Amino acid sequence: MGAFRAAGFEVRALVGRDPDRTARRAGRLGVRGLTSVDDALALPDVDAVSIVTPPHTHHRLVLDAVAAGKHVVCEKPFALDARQAREMGAAADRAGVTGFVGHEFRWASERALVARAIGEGRIGEPRLATLVSYVALLADPATPAPDWWFDPARGGGWLGASGSHAVDQVRVWLGEVEGVHGRPSMTSGRDAGVAADDSFTALLEMTSGAHAVVQQTAGAWGPMADVARVAGTEGTLWIGDGRVWLADAGGRVGCLEVPEDLALPPAPPESADPRHRFTHLELGPYTRLAEAFAARIGGAASPSPVEPATFADGVACMEVLDRLRQP
Repeated sequence: MGAFRAAGFEVRALVGRDPDRTARRAGRLGVRGLTSVDDALALPDVDAVSIVTPPHTHHRLVLDAVAAGKHVVCEKPFALDARQAREMGAAADRAGVTGFVGHEFRWASERALVARAIGEGRIGEPRLATLVSYVALLADPATPAPDWWFDPARGGGWLGASGSHAVDQVRVWLGEVEGVHGRPSMTSGRDAGVAADDSFTALLEMTSGAHAVVQQTAGAWGPMADVARVAGTEGTLWIGDGRVWLADAGGRVGCLEVPEDLALPPAPPESADPRHRFTHLELGPYTRLAEAFAARIGGAASPSPVEPATFADGVACMEVLDRLRQP
């Protein structure tokens, strides 16, 4: 909600399932608290909705929202599968409304800077990308989590939660995906026969001929570790210590400065509150997403050169995830 307010939206209402919790949260935020989606969509002063519910509910909620003529930002993973995603995209097209997917990290300054450097030909023709992430978020099977997180039928699993971001990033950097190899898996001590994945490995073949290796786990004990590199015919880009580095064919290595048009608003301090543990990472990028959403709705030029993820991008991402989930 903070990102939408920072982007100039006037937030009218919050919808939740629990009447008491919804009323308390709405009161703290100074908005109306509702427990009926239909009532929210019927409000005369609402033009757009943000859907931040579990993945298995996205399909129905998006269809209802666009049928009511509302513009939509839908969280990722966009849907349970590509079939649902295509239905959602087609419905938004028929309704003539704007539909974005919550891939806010397109605006993360270092990722946006890598995209720009690739687009400018700084590494020649990109041939190989590697994105690897090890985190301990779900390593302990006793870690409290919403029950749907490990329920495949409700869209749970790390492939959807984080892999959707990674697939979207690969598409931004390298273009469309043609070949898909890999699978989701379990690294932690959970029962792999019951729970949804906490890890995945993917080899993506791009239509350009480039390859991307994407491997992530949220079930690894120990400190967080990340690798993000793109190698091309004339150089290599990588992200390290929150900065973007370039090694060119002449052997020179240097750090690329973030230009003003890719800079983010100042991040809030990190919080010990588990409800806000990622706010310092997400608020700035999501504010840029909300600004682009407002501009698209109003027919204005986007205030950022970063292209937002549309429902069409959501469909393309779900097609890749479906192929990774195939037995």
